[in-house]
Amino acid sequence: MDWEPKEKSSAHGPTSALEVHGLSVSYCLGTGVSVPAIVDVSFDLRSGEILGIVGESGAGKTTLATSLLNLLPLAGVIEQGRVLLAGNDILAASPRELDAIRGRHISLIPQEPSIALHPTMRICDQVEKILAAHAYGSQSARRARRHDLFSWLFGKDAARISSSYPHQLSGGQQQRSLIAMALACEPHVVIADEPTASLDPETRTEILYLFDSLRTLFDLAVILITHSPALLAGLADRVLVLYAGRVAEIGPTGAVLSKPLHPYTRALLRCSLPTLGSNKISHRAKLHVIPGESPRPGPDLPGCQFEPRCAERLVICRSREPVPVFAGLGHSVSCFHYCE
Repeated sequence: MDWEPKEKSSAHGPTSALEVHGLSVSYCLGTGVSVPAIVDVSFDLRSGEILGIVGESGAGKTTLATSLLNLLPLAGVIEQGRVLLAGNDILAASPRELDAIRGRHISLIPQEPSIALHPTMRICDQVEKILAAHAYGSQSARRARRHDLFSWLFGKDAARISSSYPHQLSGGQQQRSLIAMALACEPHVVIADEPTASLDPETRTEILYLFDSLRTLFDLAVILITHSPALLAGLADRVLVLYAGRVAEIGPTGAVLSKPLHPYTRALLRCSLPTLGSNKISHRAKLHVIPGESPRPGPDLPGCQFEPRCAERLVICRSREPVPVFAGLGHSVSCFHYCE
């Protein structure tokens, strides 16, 4: 199977780097019960685009990320769906093909760099292992690639950091090292799972600007996963709001953040952006909370999964699950308030 990207017509806009169709994932518990984690998720990712995926803890963000690389834990089962990369379905790939795909065509930047990095290997050696595993050119070509990566990511500190061990680096330097590993073989798609969660505000801003530069310089498609919508403002092109493993809403970032359609999106924004659209931020501003709890692992309840916590619920919400409704300009929402 040929995993090199296929040329596509750009007459209707940017080329799709990744297409996800009807993806459903479940986890098999010890009792033999199958628990849904991702339910009928569909979206596309365009070359040079940043797609933000946002939701509370337990929404299924990390499960979705690992599913896109067919990298679920043993208890995870992909029930249905397709993940098209370079025109081919990753979910239909053999183990040998997956080894060639991951890191070369699509890369994952995992959470917690201090855990993800090998503690007894220098950073340059960790990048070299990835390049060698994918037979990236000759040894001199790999050395040149490492030099370019570290120079671009670390500037004047490139030599010191490349020869350092993870424990000798700051959190931001560790995060950049993971980014270097993800970019080593020039993939087409990079998935960053909470890449700024453990960083201080200044370093967080630097890393976010870095992702913005990445997609411009390398025409890279980026999926940026976060629990904070505020991080996506001015950075992501589109936002996908995930709740209980389902797409609650997806659309252009400006539209989703300024005119959210789904009650969950509005509640999530009130929790994290109490003064969105205002130039004044009060230190006494009280953050809102969403009443109730996120759905616990278990069989789905009938109806909309957000209904027990929704202040705008309708009678129909208790018995039927809403389907996506097109709201114009690439914006869609799964809510009965928008159904005819």
